[in-house]
Amino acid sequence: MRIPIPPVRLGDDIVALAGEYAQGVRTPVEPRDAATVLLLRPGSGADSGPEVYLLRRQLTMGFAAGMAVFPGGGVDVRDAELPDSCWAGPSAGEWARRLGVDESRARALVAAAVRETFEECGVLLAGPSGDAVVDDVSGPEWEADRVALESRSLSLTELLTRRGLVLRTDLLAPWAAWTTPVFEPKRFATWFFVARLPEGQVTRDVSSESSSVLWLGTADAVAQVEAGELAMMPPTYLNCLEVSSIGSEDEVLAAAEERELTMFTPTVAEVDGGHTLSMMPLHASLVAGRGRP
Repeated sequence: MRIPIPPVRLGDDIVALAGEYAQGVRTPVEPRDAATVLLLRPGSGADSGPEVYLLRRQLTMGFAAGMAVFPGGGVDVRDAELPDSCWAGPSAGEWARRLGVDESRARALVAAAVRETFEECGVLLAGPSGDAVVDDVSGPEWEADRVALESRSLSLTELLTRRGLVLRTDLLAPWAAWTTPVFEPKRFATWFFVARLPEGQVTRDVSSESSSVLWLGTADAVAQVEAGELAMMPPTYLNCLEVSSIGSEDEVLAAAEERELTMFTPTVAEVDGGHTLSMMPLHASLVAGRGRP
């Protein structure tokens, strides 16, 4: 399966549908809050960019079926209930400022990012204190906890409390925020984070929502998408493209430390007599620099 990558040329039917939403004839579906994480490790080559962890979603999934995606998913209502006793690093108030949301929503998004990363690739951004990270979460007891989180029979708060851990919010950094276009029937307001793979931890192919997983240099991922060898939704592709343009893993994480996010919702734009989805100026510049027709 190949998804058109930016600039996405839109058919007349989509343009007409988007016009109905713009005119108030139709009411957009309320987007569900979600968090996703670009989990990074050093790249294997000078030109490959830092490697990012990707999951290929099952073809049976109702959203982004068959796509290569970052680990992530919808916010659980219990994510916002994570107490300060389970929290280390920048405060929920500081995260609220940087994510552009209120404090309760920020707490939920940060907790969801950590929870979903553990659920989908077996990596836990937590430790016994604000200065340490748990170094091995691959044993059978940890796997039982991961499955319980995934099934929602266990909350992140319960997991951290029972194991005497705190969520290391300093291991995450804000990266981007996207909302699905108004004309889509299934919509998400997704906050993207970046994080380094903790030393001593390993990713595992554990997600029930994926058919396979891989580590791939971000520049290599961009090239594979453009060659039709890998399918990605536009935000995934554009975030890989941006990361690959910055440089090393350290440089990406340093750039993220300066970010305060504003939610971006693609709209229909007229270009060269046709219609396409709008992009942020930086992404439009990067895409133009690829020299593709």
